[in-house]
Amino acid sequence: MWQQGGTRMGFFTDTSVCIGCKACEVACKEWNGIPDTDTGWSGNSYDNTMALGSNSWRHVAFVERPRPDSGEGVQWLMSSDVCKHCTRAACLEVCPTGAIFRSEFGTVVVQDDICNGCGYCVAACPFGVLERRQDDGRAFKCTLCYDRLKVGEQPACAKACPTESIQFGPLEELKERAQQRLEVVKSTPDGGGARLYGADSSDGVGGFGAFFLLLDEPETYGMPPAPSYRRSDLAVMWGAASVAAAVLVGGIAGAFGWRR
Repeated sequence: MWQQGGTRMGFFTDTSVCIGCKACEVACKEWNGIPDTDTGWSGNSYDNTMALGSNSWRHVAFVERPRPDSGEGVQWLMSSDVCKHCTRAACLEVCPTGAIFRSEFGTVVVQDDICNGCGYCVAACPFGVLERRQDDGRAFKCTLCYDRLKVGEQPACAKACPTESIQFGPLEELKERAQQRLEVVKSTPDGGGARLYGADSSDGVGGFGAFFLLLDEPETYGMPPAPSYRRSDLAVMWGAASVAAAVLVGGIAGAFGWRR
């Protein structure tokens, strides 16, 4: 959990003003040197990224639904998804090499030069954010531009967003701003279903370091309605890993014994 004394930084993504331009996706790839992904046309509206992954640290979702005010025509719900930088980060707790750490800004960062590709973090993440690259098996995700934060710069995606849908700053200040924005959005004809997602620390992961204002249920955007962090699950994962390691060591010892 976030226990350091410094100011915790994060993202507030206001999906009500997202225009789906994908500037955030492009900026993220350019700054972080993320490999290109030739996904082609998905057939799912204008969404050709489809999901977060090792080569997609930002994903702009396009959701089509009937207009809630009249039921006629189509309304697009667009949202730039990203790693949630959980307060209680399961990926960090299961990492056996220390490749994942909590930065001085309260963000969760993967050190790709230390990652051994075990995949424990992939299985532990309740949002399916982490993924291993096919070429070397190492896991990658958003670092909230840790290298930029260290020199006083904001993350590339937030700087590139033309509508300020992606806002960066001290997390507590963002929550206050988001609550005020929520009241404004709920008073509009299309804002009756608006809610904040991940701003409440009582949820299953202790709140997000990157939270959202959504115009519909989280499931509509492909997000879990009740993300969970359960130490029992982590214990089972570690137990299985211990058994596997013991079997491997036993096999090696047996092989040497047989040779002798």
